[in-house]
Amino acid sequence: MSLHPKIEAITERIRQRSAPSRAAYLAGIDEAVRQGPNRKPLSCANLAHVFAACGDTDKARLRADVTPNLGIITAYNDMLSAHQPYEHYPERIRALARQLGATAQVAGGVPAMCDGVTQGRGGMELSLFSRDVIAQAAAVGLSHDAFDAALYLGICDKIVPGLLIGALAFGHLPALFVPAGPMPAGIPNKKKAEVRERYAAGEATREELLEVEAQSYHAPGTCTFYGTANSNQVLLEAMGVQLPGSSFINPGTPLRAALDDEAVRRVLAMTALGDDYRPLGRLIDERAIVNAVVALMATGGSTNHTIHWIAVARAAGVVLTWDDMDQLSQIVPLLARVYPNGEADVNRFQAAGGVPFVFRELLDAGLMHDLQTVVPEGMRAFAREPRLENGALSSAPSAAVSADESVVRTVAAPFEAQGGLRLLRGNIGRGLIKLSAVKPEHRYVEAQAVVVDAPQKLNKLHAAGVLPHDFVAVVTYQGPRANGMPELHSLAPLLGMLQNQGRKVALVTDGRLSGASGKIPAAIHVTPEAARGGAIGKVRDGDLVRLDSESGVLEVLVDAAEFNARAVAANTSPGAHDLGRNLFANNRALVGPADQGALSISCGPPAHDGSAWDYDAEYELGGDAVAALAPHDSKDA
Repeated sequence: MSLHPKIEAITERIRQRSAPSRAAYLAGIDEAVRQGPNRKPLSCANLAHVFAACGDTDKARLRADVTPNLGIITAYNDMLSAHQPYEHYPERIRALARQLGATAQVAGGVPAMCDGVTQGRGGMELSLFSRDVIAQAAAVGLSHDAFDAALYLGICDKIVPGLLIGALAFGHLPALFVPAGPMPAGIPNKKKAEVRERYAAGEATREELLEVEAQSYHAPGTCTFYGTANSNQVLLEAMGVQLPGSSFINPGTPLRAALDDEAVRRVLAMTALGDDYRPLGRLIDERAIVNAVVALMATGGSTNHTIHWIAVARAAGVVLTWDDMDQLSQIVPLLARVYPNGEADVNRFQAAGGVPFVFRELLDAGLMHDLQTVVPEGMRAFAREPRLENGALSSAPSAAVSADESVVRTVAAPFEAQGGLRLLRGNIGRGLIKLSAVKPEHRYVEAQAVVVDAPQKLNKLHAAGVLPHDFVAVVTYQGPRANGMPELHSLAPLLGMLQNQGRKVALVTDGRLSGASGKIPAAIHVTPEAARGGAIGKVRDGDLVRLDSESGVLEVLVDAAEFNARAVAANTSPGAHDLGRNLFANNRALVGPADQGALSISCGPPAHDGSAWDYDAEYELGGDAVAALAPHDSKDA
């Protein structure tokens, strides 16, 4: 099937817009390659430090400089269920590398915080910035310049985007991302949500709530809902930088172990020392970025990626915008319903056909680019299911029909003709809504505003019984500059309970929602944020707010002259400085807007004047973005 003409047109527009920054990025890769295999430039003292702690076999190979040395960047810690399985990966990787005549070393570790633990807590204000710290930490690990390829061990929310940004800074190195898989299915997510809402209503005890939470999060592996962590895995496969079909194979299974081993074999085969050199920075181009966005829309993935993948794209010299994402969403049908967009968890999604089924459908419909990947067969390999036959890894074509049409469907009979996300525009600003999680009858809300500058204040208003029957909660000063853009998932049980009572409710915020959030119409990531003087800070209690997610409209229905003349309300809930938040003051001061990736670090190639590449976009309602590359503007610094 030839590529869909609109996919081709959007990709070409991104390519042209990105031409200067992409060329600069690739020039950096070429310069790194010209220096030769990575240990050649090292002095004798440099090299001695590299192998000082190695055993005799590895030391001899590193001295000789004739075999690949594999750098491992690990996000292991044993508090995150998703990352606990990584504990013994380095020793397994080292052992297999030796069998293959190579060497492997842990180049460095990166932090990995759990958003599930920090929801509603002060630590959540560090969450978004942890992505940039992870990128820097990965770069520190690889800075020793002693490696011929890299494996990245990470799964969860900010961790994979951070690892990707760090990896792209060393884009001349071949790289593979290695998931550890989801935990087995626990209590149904719908049951957990019901108890959360009953607890918010005072109808369930803390002991009852804790029991269902413990039954949901119960074993090593990724949480089983389709939030940011599991969306990460699908997007990595869509870009061709993770082994085909490897996302949702459970930890501790023979197939998981076989895929882990194959990742080592494959990345060692891609180094510049062989004849199949595949540097990461060449694989991730505008086509790969478009594939990732297409996969996000087709599966109803996490809204967090509307921020993260703009940052990832920039790290590869590619300029991606929310308008690109919105237009792709209007082309790509919704093919999966996984919680919070449905009742199934990712294990059931996998059993119904999973990623191979969805990608086969998208490729056959011309909605994905077939491009070079970490495997020789290209993207078509990602439409095949991994299997074990007599202990050997093989693959088979994805199922011709869905094993469960309530979970995954074909392009010919999708759940919806359009994808999971929609861009909203209006006099309040620009924001996004996860359309796939909201039932059609809740997609239009017009009600009076209840304005708060901290989510806890909305809970207090509810407890006091003063919330209107129908209302739009406008939660301000939750953007990246204000307090690090924490997720506001803690509001979901309250608003969900009120919606269940037949009340019209919606959320409008310059903050984020968890990738697990759904059901409630929520305009999130509203830009410009209140802390930048954004119009969201001009909304007042009692203003009539219209959220029309089908038409993409977000506006306050007041006289335009009066609204424009209003001052932005002050922040009465400034961020605290405990739990390490004081250490991130510079990040809050330097961070860019959400629609430019909310980056607090320089990312991507330098401009001709040595400054970081940035872009300013001008938008009109219903129009395309007109983006032009320009040096970073200090007014947004």
